[in-house]
Amino acid sequence: MTRPPTPAQRRVIEAADPVTGRLRGTEFQLAALVKRGLAFRHPRPPHAHFLTPSGHRVREEARHPDTPAPAEAVPASGAPGVFAARVGGEEEIPAAGPARTREVHSAWQGLLELRRMTNTDGATDRPCGWERTHLVQAAALALEAAGHRPEDGGGVGGGYRVRATPQPEAVAVRENDGAALRACAATLERTGWQVGEHTEPRTGARYLLASPRRK
Repeated sequence: MTRPPTPAQRRVIEAADPVTGRLRGTEFQLAALVKRGLAFRHPRPPHAHFLTPSGHRVREEARHPDTPAPAEAVPASGAPGVFAARVGGEEEIPAAGPARTREVHSAWQGLLELRRMTNTDGATDRPCGWERTHLVQAAALALEAAGHRPEDGGGVGGGYRVRATPQPEAVAVRENDGAALRACAATLERTGWQVGEHTEPRTGARYLLASPRRK
């Protein structure tokens, strides 16, 4: 965990544009937020600064004090990370409830804004460069934000599992229930992923291979 934002940094975060997350502040303040992974600097002029998913969560926590502090999951580069998006099968499972729902929603909205600001055509229906370097987290966030149920630890009771694969730019999504697996495929396709259904040669189990769509 990193140190919480200073009061001055929180004021900058809370004053961000409510829709786009655009920030206004001194260069020193904005650079400090970028260093903490709470903001990113747009690569194109005028190089404005925007909240990352973690920055959006800080703002949500200020509005909803009952929200528990999320685990830090922002890369050191300052790019927006997918917080503790549920990939399925974790040993430590975050508590479900309204606070978790707000946190997931805020992270997804922040990721959509990142798509809009970093895709050259401003598209939000296609994954951005950050997602291509964080495939498992990006796919898991899309599924959790859409309301799919991740697998609990131990694999009891079903649920999705997102895992890396040896293939470049591809993740595997498994779900024991065929209807739920197809629903996961529909969500990923709707959120900008190319999806194919495959069969495990040894077990006959069906699974998805999903890759970020480029066009």
